Amino acid sequence: MRKRYNAIIIGCGAAGLSCAAHLRMKGLTVAVLSKTGDLSQSNSFCAQGGIIAYNPKDDPKLLAKDIENAGCRYNNREAVVFFSENGPKIVFDFLIDKAGVEFSRNESGEIDFTEEAAHSIRRIAHYRDLTGESIEQTLFQYVKTTGVDFYEDFTAVDLISNNHHSTDPQEIYKRREIFGVYALENRSGEVRTLFGDAVVLATGGVGNLYQYTTNPTSATGDGLSMAYRAGAPIINAEFIQFHPTMLFHRDVRRFLISESLRGEGARLKDHNGYEFMKDYSPQRDLAPRDIVSRAIFDKMNADKKEYMFLDLASYYSGREPLQERFSKIFKNCLLAGIDITKDPIPVVPGAHYFCGGIKVDTHGRTAVKRLYAVGEVSCTGLHGANRLASTSLLEAVLWGKSAAESIAESLDEIDSKRFNSIPDWKRPRRQNVHFDPMLIKQDWTTIKQTMWNYVGIVRTEKGLTRARSDLGYFFRRVMEFYKEAALTRDIIELRNAAVVSQVIAESALHNVKSIGCHYRKN
Repeated sequence: MRKRYNAIIIGCGAAGLSCAAHLRMKGLTVAVLSKTGDLSQSNSFCAQGGIIAYNPKDDPKLLAKDIENAGCRYNNREAVVFFSENGPKIVFDFLIDKAGVEFSRNESGEIDFTEEAAHSIRRIAHYRDLTGESIEQTLFQYVKTTGVDFYEDFTAVDLISNNHHSTDPQEIYKRREIFGVYALENRSGEVRTLFGDAVVLATGGVGNLYQYTTNPTSATGDGLSMAYRAGAPIINAEFIQFHPTMLFHRDVRRFLISESLRGEGARLKDHNGYEFMKDYSPQRDLAPRDIVSRAIFDKMNADKKEYMFLDLASYYSGREPLQERFSKIFKNCLLAGIDITKDPIPVVPGAHYFCGGIKVDTHGRTAVKRLYAVGEVSCTGLHGANRLASTSLLEAVLWGKSAAESIAESLDEIDSKRFNSIPDWKRPRRQNVHFDPMLIKQDWTTIKQTMWNYVGIVRTEKGLTRARSDLGYFFRRVMEFYKEAALTRDIIELRNAAVVSQVIAESALHNVKSIGCHYRKN
């Protein structure tokens, strides 16, 4: 199957859906690829806390100051100004007024703003603790009405480039351009050829490269790997933000315990009930995430404990009953035998957000012609060395809109003759071996443990050197494995993880300065 569109979006989170919606407003033909067809498998869906929204009491300069303070002033100033001046109003202009996203409101019917760490003012709009879910589901239903073609349960294999894939030798001498994507239909095993005048990567983050993560299982660095192989620069890859609080439980999959609990008064305690954050920061429990994560990690090591506690029950004084304000967390904890209205929550840090990514400008443009990136897979420079809470959903929606506008304004339709020189995917002769899933699982375990142990919350030169060596050997072995294996989503994800883990380790080794969420002991 060969099909052509004005734009192909790879990824179905808030960034991809925002881009698709705005492209359709401009009248372009659009395809959206979703690796799972399950909305809950995006980081956008899992976001609990909220999204920065326009508050008349707020000021763009104050917001910019908070973003830069959290990011250790490593931020891209242009991106910070663009975000602060244009972002907050899009919550009303697009999400609420056009898409119909619902947010929690106070007794006066106004947005119920909450607070999170390192913010100077209550500017976070939320829908209980289901903000990402509310935005994702509503956006998806909205975009479905606009005429976008959805390819659900499709895994992107490779970006199609003129230099690499064309049978016309003259393309070798031209600037690299992206013509589309080869996409695996997971159920049939067939690879489709999809052409686009522009391709937008919106594939999310890298959390599942780590042993402990708040991310869904689909966050395997796919877009980063494809962009890297296509020649797009990756920057700030050492900045992996670890969320301070994941549920710790031996029998239940660990999930995010939102920072908004600390915004509503929750405090971290050790096993003796001591509020230890006073020893690590004057901001105590509302310190930036990198500081809180390291504090918990340090306290766990010092006390020789596997987890610490987050106590909300003793301090919550919100208008809504606690079990309603944090309904998702309440229900999930109850399944683990923890009643958060009475009990403190056992927590550990986990890999949460990738502050680095594919280098883009304020329009989501990469260095490769016709290739865009939006959302967590991209690096706008907004977050600097550490992300301020509740910026990510707004960044995704805003840059999705900005990329769409750029694509529409500069649309340069590719001559069909150039597409005709691109062959369909040809499976290599050797690529027909079906490997035992346990072998793939073991390879994943190797990557996750290496990244967690050596490229995790606290890093050393010796550990990073060891990681680079081990991951380099592992990469070569996986690539041989990939050449022989029958093409499946699992194989593609493993290859992508092998590529991206090396990029992150190399960046962390190269940056000898501790800053933000990149913390080196030596």
